[in-house]
Amino acid sequence: MTSTVAAPAVQSVHGGTDNGRKALLAATVGGVVESFDWAIYAVLAPYFASQLFPGDDPVTKLMAAYLGFAVGFVVRPFGSYVMGRLSDTRGRRFGLTLSMAIISGASVLIAALPTASMIGVGAPVLLLLLRLVQGLSMGGENPAAAAYVTETAPGRLRFLYSAISYSGVIVGNILSFGVLAVLLATLGKDGVAGGGWRIGFLVAAALGLLALWIRRSAEESEAFAEQKSTTTRAERFALYKANARNMLAVFLLTLGITVGYYYGTTYLPQYAEKVGAASGADSAAAMLLPLVVLIGAMVFAGRTADRVGELKAIRVGLGLLALGTVPLMLALAHGTMPMWLVTTFYLLLVATPLGVTNVLFAQLFPVAVRTVAMGVPFTVGVGLFGGTFPLLAEWLGKTGHLAAVPWWAAAAATIAFLATFLVRLPQRADS
Repeated sequence: MTSTVAAPAVQSVHGGTDNGRKALLAATVGGVVESFDWAIYAVLAPYFASQLFPGDDPVTKLMAAYLGFAVGFVVRPFGSYVMGRLSDTRGRRFGLTLSMAIISGASVLIAALPTASMIGVGAPVLLLLLRLVQGLSMGGENPAAAAYVTETAPGRLRFLYSAISYSGVIVGNILSFGVLAVLLATLGKDGVAGGGWRIGFLVAAALGLLALWIRRSAEESEAFAEQKSTTTRAERFALYKANARNMLAVFLLTLGITVGYYYGTTYLPQYAEKVGAASGADSAAAMLLPLVVLIGAMVFAGRTADRVGELKAIRVGLGLLALGTVPLMLALAHGTMPMWLVTTFYLLLVATPLGVTNVLFAQLFPVAVRTVAMGVPFTVGVGLFGGTFPLLAEWLGKTGHLAAVPWWAAAAATIAFLATFLVRLPQRADS
């Protein structure tokens, strides 16, 4: 490979072939599993915290459980580099299959964990270790999937494919809230807290096996197969250096989008309960319709970005998210809008940046370093700001500053909006 360091024209497969659709399915189903595994931990944390964490204070136990949520994000950047290097050297399909196998295996082990009453502090220690393993694997999952979709999508439908593939993440969230709603309806709150939460992690493992089966039949992307990475270490670092500006832009964009995403899809039921807008069971059920609406909005946003341009679309989306967050949450807190409506409007604001950036990030970088160059700043941003958001929000609530939560989300969206002006798009091969 030559030592050219500038980002090349974006490569893609044209024509909407069966191979492209199979690749889209393989990427999308992985997003379902990754999101479900991650979200099911967060939505079940209030129920398993009492069993897996020692102590007497329920708030402290819940914060410890959310710490476990955050810890998984801490290692994501390391996983993004390790798994990303495998994806950049051995292939997208290899990386996607390996990560899914590890994620599913860890879910089975979480479901089988003994309680703190049985092994004391060993229970949270084992839980944290398993979350670290999942975090390492998930660090490479989304960047590899984004690279795969970028390299296999028809050129003029690239962002539609981006939205569809990332909608798997939302499907995973819907399934997680659906599983919680079913568990609460059948077992009751005490039954879920008494051990019913384990069923959620067993469902995660079953979904992982399905995704693994689908991915085994997917073919490698042509763009990767053609370049067969033989890049030297020096050439690789030169490529990272040449694309440092876009790597910074990915980090800052991720900061705002991940805060909005985890606020709207993970912490909002807790927030609604704390401001007296809904009970725990009602808030979980109220998430289902808004999440379905989000999928449709993401697909619409992706098609719009293909027509008007990705940066124009994402700037509008982030600008509206920055302006709309606080008014919506004030309406929720004061009871002027029901939770389901607030959640729907908020997720509509999140839809465009969420649907477009998956492929936007990947296309910014050369094939030889695409997964790592996108994945490391992306996972650092998610780890620092998305993974810690429920913990930060819970701490703000405990210290009497719950009203600051929506202001932080609005500020994060503003930072991401400004970061769009750092982005330097590569030349499109299909333009």
